[in-house]
Amino acid sequence: MPRVLTTADLADFRGKLIAAATRIFAAKGREGFTMREVAAELGVSAMTPYRYFKDKEEILAAVRANAFDRFAQALEQAFAKERTALARSAAVGEAYMRFAFSEPASYRLMFDMSQPDESRYPDLVRASARARLTMTDHVRGLVESGALAGDPVLIGHVFWAALHGAVVLQLAGKLGEECSFETISREAFRALSAGFAPAQSDAGRKASGVG
Repeated sequence: MPRVLTTADLADFRGKLIAAATRIFAAKGREGFTMREVAAELGVSAMTPYRYFKDKEEILAAVRANAFDRFAQALEQAFAKERTALARSAAVGEAYMRFAFSEPASYRLMFDMSQPDESRYPDLVRASARARLTMTDHVRGLVESGALAGDPVLIGHVFWAALHGAVVLQLAGKLGEECSFETISREAFRALSAGFAPAQSDAGRKASGVG
């Protein structure tokens, strides 16, 4: 008599399926991925993946949701370890880069790939929103502390866009020694921080010798 699978058994196999699918999507892209190939990698019948997912688009959504959740967790843990707004922001940035460079395949699946009508996949929507919040919410503390001035959501997205651009160029091998990733990201953050710094009052400018 076959063993009855427990909830833990099902969750474990689903996790293995997602891990295998992540590797195949990363290597071959959406068009090169097949349900048969992921089944072969797992050593199961070609029909087994269909017991867990409707089709490869549903698997892709699960793969991306898993990546977003792990990414968000890394940023959340970095944020929680620090006490000041500046330290938290720096820690989140470091965690972002660490994830991107240690898991480039997952990073690309999250940000370089989209799916039609993503609203069909509630877990992907949830995980994506969680990740977006962790990437920008640390800026709220910078604004509240007076380090930056403006809409924290907008500022967070501007910093995110700058960091993502530098990460993508680095992953593509397009940055040389004369303009390294470290130099570009540091100068981008310095320039953006200066641009979003609170405007000095007339009295403040005179006191500092400006104007």
